[in-house]
Amino acid sequence: MKYEFIITEQAEQDILQAVLYYENQQVNLGKKFLSQLENYFKTIKKSPELFQIKHKHFREVFIKKFPYVIIYEIFKNKIVVYAVFNTYQDPDKKL
Repeated sequence: MKYEFIITEQAEQDILQAVLYYENQQVNLGKKFLSQLENYFKTIKKSPELFQIKHKHFREVFIKKFPYVIIYEIFKNKIVVYAVFNTYQDPDKKL
């Protein structure tokens, strides 16, 4: 099945903040984070049910080498990414 892949505005903000933070820490580290994230997005698009449901109907994918988790759900023919959450934050803010 072909899915429409949607990144919410909140997730886009999360990504931008992470990229800017890592770029300020080390040159090209933000690009490495973004590249890693894009690889996970490709995997999610190809096999959206690969990752476990963690809370209600939300699935989570932990990003290797970075303390972030991608939170998404499959809804009909759509994959909706709700957040790219920094795991150092308060977990209650996740959803």
